[in-house]
Amino acid sequence: MQPLSDIRVLAVTGFLAGPFTSMNLARMGAEVIKVEMPGKGDPVRNNGPFIGTEGKNLMPKTEDDISTRFLKRNQGVKSVTLNLKSAEGKQMFLDMAKSADIMIENLSPGSLTRMGLGYDDLAKVNPQIIYCSISGYGQTGEYADKPAHDPQIQAMSGLMEINGHPDGPPTRVGFYIGDLVTPLFACYSLMLALREREKTGVGQFLDVSMMDTLTSLMFMDTLEDDVEMGLPLRMGNTTRGGPTGLYHTSDGEVIITAASDDQWKRLVVALGAPELVDDLRFKEFHSRVSNVIETRQVIQDMVIKLTRDEAMKILEAGDVPCSLVRTVAEVRDDKHFRDRGSLLPMRHGKIEGAVQGISSGFPVLFSGGEVPEPYGAPTLGQQNAEIYGKLLDIDEEALARLKSEGIV
Repeated sequence: MQPLSDIRVLAVTGFLAGPFTSMNLARMGAEVIKVEMPGKGDPVRNNGPFIGTEGKNLMPKTEDDISTRFLKRNQGVKSVTLNLKSAEGKQMFLDMAKSADIMIENLSPGSLTRMGLGYDDLAKVNPQIIYCSISGYGQTGEYADKPAHDPQIQAMSGLMEINGHPDGPPTRVGFYIGDLVTPLFACYSLMLALREREKTGVGQFLDVSMMDTLTSLMFMDTLEDDVEMGLPLRMGNTTRGGPTGLYHTSDGEVIITAASDDQWKRLVVALGAPELVDDLRFKEFHSRVSNVIETRQVIQDMVIKLTRDEAMKILEAGDVPCSLVRTVAEVRDDKHFRDRGSLLPMRHGKIEGAVQGISSGFPVLFSGGEVPEPYGAPTLGQQNAEIYGKLLDIDEEALARLKSEGIV
């Protein structure tokens, strides 16, 4: 299944948000052409560890070694090198844009516009192009020119204020949530723009902001009400809704959810304390919230007497929402994710078959057909001859000249 097999994407992207956007389009069959600076490329190419024919190493051993970060973020895309600061390189890019459907970039706001490669410039040569700019704070507004990576966005969006323990400092979410959720909105919006283009025949400009994305998700909750009522925002491993949260067994931790009266009843019955069903301190949701510390302690006192496996067996038999608190290694090695395709073997553009490590797969199953595994992430400029020959009719001799002059 490759619904985007007729879509061509130009990507001037680096780090994570831009590459994750274009990689998801590539998974759906789009031809994604990643345009990188000659001799440098995406800055992540320099971030180890690296992997190649001699396995995984902290430093590159051969010219074909690629950063595992780059491999994970660029599966299925093609790489060309092009100096966009040169007049000839700029013209080559504009010529490629004539046949592109989508352009994605996540440079500092205005960078490509100042080079004559902004949306208006590309729209002149291709009015149908959809131009997607991803940035920390957006292309407009008082924060637009502030440099930003994921930690700054987590802080500015207020996410850190609600993450962590009540008696501890604001805490960053452990993975790059702003860099990873924003591309999903970008892909969603690109599909909407493609649909609109079918009606109008005209492309458009998409201004995608990491901070807008996280802020919009934050206020799906009642944060402003909590602030007004003086309720604590940081809840650690629990929630305000009664006993839901992390509990210690005699040999590990489990997560238990009891977000409704029915779930509370099933929980205490499963743990052998049916008398708590009608206890006025815990009987209704609002009473459990009012007595949240006591509610949690009652459950903790029962759970600590069990091993992790005993607790899971009892709770699952009682139809109580629960789970183990697992390590990264346990998740990585879980056959469930391999069978569903949400974790895939990592692939290298110049090495046949899988290499050491895993990459994220497409986390949705389609009844209309399987999403094929992407081919490996490319070495720098690996598809120069293919792309420039196909799109710009540049032969080997001309390509050699361009390379000698530092244009590709």
